[in-house]
Amino acid sequence: MSTPKISIITVIYNGASLIEATIGSVLSQTYSNIEYIIIDGSSTDNTLGIINKYKDRVAFLISEKDKGIYDAMNKGLKNATGDYVLFLNAGDELFSKKTIASVFALEEADVYYGNTAIVNKLGLVLGDRRLSPPEKLNWKSLQFGMCVSHQSFIAKRTLCEPYDLNYSISADIDWVIRILKKAKMIVNTKIYISKFLEGGTSDKKRRSALKERFVVMTKHYGFLSTFLNHIYIFLRYPFHKLFKRTMT
Repeated sequence: MSTPKISIITVIYNGASLIEATIGSVLSQTYSNIEYIIIDGSSTDNTLGIINKYKDRVAFLISEKDKGIYDAMNKGLKNATGDYVLFLNAGDELFSKKTIASVFALEEADVYYGNTAIVNKLGLVLGDRRLSPPEKLNWKSLQFGMCVSHQSFIAKRTLCEPYDLNYSISADIDWVIRILKKAKMIVNTKIYISKFLEGGTSDKKRRSALKERFVVMTKHYGFLSTFLNHIYIFLRYPFHKLFKRTMT
């Protein structure tokens, strides 16, 4: 069984109530070849105080102002040296202590993906993410939305280009599509990789996200295909449920 190095990157800003659970889920992994990177946006709460309790086990830590979450994630990528990359931001957790070991017990791949559980603030599992990952994933799979969670998507670092900062909300789906276009071996782990913290998003942000995702999908799939796919989505799902479906 190979033991590739994985860079797990956490970006955070003023997340003192969330960061310890995220750190704990990484540091408790049974898999040893983990490079843990934390990018803090110059937090003003006790976030750094909590991180500093574990600083001897953090490979790279920086705390400085950034231009937003994707700028911070790009900093993480720039400083990553692992064979693979996984983003696990504040509030997210790896599903179990054996998650990374279970992934790398599988055949070598360019991309590994899996399921995501939704949890509440107490850590109780509420159910699965609304959009389930397909049996077989490729770059065309995302035409109807983010069918694989960012937190359950592990990619070879050599395939990971920087996030496009022209997108303030939906750079993640663009990033995943670009990786999948280059990936030759994509493995469905068929396990839960991460836990995603339940949280509300304002309608205003949801509307902005839908608009931006339309732009991203038009870039990759063409205007006509994207337009027809969105008509299909709107006819199939009530509008208020569509917001929830596309944002989780």
